[in-house]
Amino acid sequence: MHALHIHAGPKALAHIREHGLRPEHIGVIPGAAGGPKGLILGPLDRFIFGDWLARSTQAVDLVGASIGAWRMATACLNQSVAAFERLEHDYIHQHYEPLPGQKRVNAKQVSDAFGHSLQVFYGGRIGEVLSHPRFRLHIMTSRGRHILQREHPLATPLGYAGAYLSNALSRRALGGWLERVVFSGQGAALPFDAQDFRTRAVGLTEGNFMAALQASCSIPFALKAVQNIPGAPAGAYWDGGITDYHLHLNWTAPKLGQGPERTIVLYPHFQRNVVPGWLDKALKWRHGATSFLDNTVVLAPNPEWVKTLPDGKLPDRHDFVRFDRNLPARVKVWFAAASASQQLADEFHAWLHQPDLSVLKAL
Repeated sequence: MHALHIHAGPKALAHIREHGLRPEHIGVIPGAAGGPKGLILGPLDRFIFGDWLARSTQAVDLVGASIGAWRMATACLNQSVAAFERLEHDYIHQHYEPLPGQKRVNAKQVSDAFGHSLQVFYGGRIGEVLSHPRFRLHIMTSRGRHILQREHPLATPLGYAGAYLSNALSRRALGGWLERVVFSGQGAALPFDAQDFRTRAVGLTEGNFMAALQASCSIPFALKAVQNIPGAPAGAYWDGGITDYHLHLNWTAPKLGQGPERTIVLYPHFQRNVVPGWLDKALKWRHGATSFLDNTVVLAPNPEWVKTLPDGKLPDRHDFVRFDRNLPARVKVWFAAASASQQLADEFHAWLHQPDLSVLKAL
């Protein structure tokens, strides 16, 4: 295995040693925030959802933030392989030109364009997502509190500065500024213990699906907040990755410990570390695994393989600035990285066919 590393928490590792890893063992699949980095997960998504999981019948909870929410919602569409291919194409080719007389694209312009793209992508198909016979979708968002309850040119930057400082002292203190709001389809219960952080659960319906998904992808200052989502508490809603960047959640909730079936959290991820919140990116001491991930298997690219990608790195949001208005150059680089990522899916497929426990790494 040259491209793919498989990392397992201690309970997941014990499970695989005793039972192997079969599709019927999977209970949860998380999808991280991370923007263009998620492009390298397309081939894994197409294999896992379009082939491997189709060999089982159990219910699976899909939990996503930002691009992870877009990916998990796409998995719920009929003919998901074709839908994932379209997602990859649409994401790679997104492009925003400054309005006449402006030097840069503004947040409202990006939000309007992104909202339109979601309408085109999911229009007339929300029912497919919400009525999937097996998959139960959970969309993560971050709702502003107090000074962040409404978007304001002065108050919002001050509020996020306060959130940053509070989070540096304690992740729980971030709850004074933002709360996790999870929109769940089909009346599904949360597949994690939410006592770690201030949390609200809201039903995901056809009436709030588009708003919830757009909110989950609305990076502060790059896009506008989504205000007052139907069926949810009033306020401004931003990117779910702010509170839950990589979904470092307590997946060890009791409902996941009922035997070998539906016990594993399978996590296709673009890196080994599962960082709790977006504001924790610079706080390296919060990047290690905890008992929350004991039942988790992370599929992540080998850092040495990443160096073989264009520019020696994963696609990222800085590419929008680096390539500026040279859309063909960025498309070429991102498409090359997404295409090379087929090796991740091929190696996982081969490992499942002939498991080698010696390649498993601690999470």
